[in-house]
Amino acid sequence: MRTSTLLIHDPPGTHGILMADPRPKGCLICLAPKCRRDDMDTGTYTGFDVSVEKPGIAWIEFNEPERLNGMNSGKKRDLIEILTQAQMDNAVRVVVFIGTGRGFCAGDDLKAYSTRERDEQALMPPISPGHDTPIGTYDGLRQISQALNVAIRNLDKLSIAAINGYAIQTGLSLALSCDFKIAASSAQLGSATLRFGLLPDEGGQYLLVEHMGVARTMDFVMRKRIVSADEALALGLVNEVVEGDELREHARNLALELASGPQVSQRLLKRSVYLAAELSWSQALDEIASKTAISDHHPDSREGVAAFRERREAHFNEWLRAYE
Repeated sequence: MRTSTLLIHDPPGTHGILMADPRPKGCLICLAPKCRRDDMDTGTYTGFDVSVEKPGIAWIEFNEPERLNGMNSGKKRDLIEILTQAQMDNAVRVVVFIGTGRGFCAGDDLKAYSTRERDEQALMPPISPGHDTPIGTYDGLRQISQALNVAIRNLDKLSIAAINGYAIQTGLSLALSCDFKIAASSAQLGSATLRFGLLPDEGGQYLLVEHMGVARTMDFVMRKRIVSADEALALGLVNEVVEGDELREHARNLALELASGPQVSQRLLKRSVYLAAELSWSQALDEIASKTAISDHHPDSREGVAAFRERREAHFNEWLRAYE
């Protein structure tokens, strides 16, 4: 079973990019053979499995159905590490999150925050029940719980949440951090932190406002609502609702579609879409123009135009073939 490793800087000559493994690996900048990274780590971690299938679809599958795939600080640290690797691995194009059993992720697993876990040597400050000190609470949230959602949102690669069951609090925020949300018809989504007198401290309030506006978010969080998949679709929390036995295949088909698209242009456009919500009209125009100056001169755009003229299917991502 794998354990977390402390994020460190690469050795000299690799441009100072953060890595999740102390072994010398390469970078994404120079692309010289001797400077290319190893594959993303796959296998079983405590609470989730990681696998990668062609063409570059990374699956992160929560595997504690008896706990409704609840989260704890150790699991969050491991996920941050895996996402760091996914970001830096050219073989990964899309990341898919999915759960097993009745839960996608039903929030923080309060039972898991035992005395043993609190007292063990941690890589980062743990979040303990009752929030022992204000500084510990702040640091724990910023470095673990909030950092997980930031790591998902900051991926250049596109991400998919395949919501198979309960997505509550931490699980809901994790799903909303993804670029695409597909829910099984039996799924239930909610931010019921006020039932425990707690706040959506992992950034849930921001993500909810982003998806459905202030008025609906106020009703959602203050009334401690947990909604069905169909209502979540109507509220704008998910993109699609499918039957439970079709969820995995539906997520795979979407991932295949996204992985086959022009990766450079998709990644630039993803960032522009999120920035558009924060920038002025003038700033957004300048921002998309600067990214277009990159994408228009990439081989993928030339291939796309040539395919259109020749009335054939475009074959993008030749630059990634060496990593498959």
